[in-house]
Amino acid sequence: MLNQIFQGVFSEGMGQAVAVSEFLLCVVCALAAGLVLAGMYAYRSRYSKSFLMTLALLPAIVCAVILMVNGNVGTGVAVAGTFSLVRFRSVPGTAKEIGALFLAMGTGLIFGMGYPGLAFLFVLILGTVMMVYSRLDFGAKRNGARDETLRVTIPEDLNYTEVFDGILDRYAGEWELLSVKTTNLGSLFKLTYQISLRTAGSEKELIDELRCHNGNLEIMVSRREDCGAEL
Repeated sequence: MLNQIFQGVFSEGMGQAVAVSEFLLCVVCALAAGLVLAGMYAYRSRYSKSFLMTLALLPAIVCAVILMVNGNVGTGVAVAGTFSLVRFRSVPGTAKEIGALFLAMGTGLIFGMGYPGLAFLFVLILGTVMMVYSRLDFGAKRNGARDETLRVTIPEDLNYTEVFDGILDRYAGEWELLSVKTTNLGSLFKLTYQISLRTAGSEKELIDELRCHNGNLEIMVSRREDCGAEL
């Protein structure tokens, strides 16, 4: 009787209908796995409340989609993939976030195909590896603390192409001029450099020498910003 209530109006001729008990079992297990996955992702990672909630719900959503297409993996992945990537149309996502979304989709796919044990095993293995990589700062640069973004304001009559080269060569092992921007109705220029300091903590000495050449205008040193696409 319960199965007849939830039977779709287009069920005839579309393969075997999913029993309500099976549907609930898969969805509840997928929700539990999504909660575990979200907790593992939150370990030593930056995240927003909305993204963590999405990560917890996504396995159940994909599972339901796969169940409704009667195990047709191609159709299910196409629909679920479209839903999961809508977020990145307006908000730029990091490579780690995209990887976590695909991990959640894969989990839901396995649940939808009817393998809850393998799905939990998949979450535990991949989630543990993700936590270990986060703990070890896998992929981080060895001298990342020395990578800085330098912004220097100069008057419009100062030739910036070579005036700071000697100073930057002394204090930075690598440096690159990224952008030049006019400000204050064109009377000032703002230069943005990416630099890698030879010695950590030498920002003050660098700023003191730069002030002697830029007329004591604004200088700012901050942690390196990723200006390009992270992928």
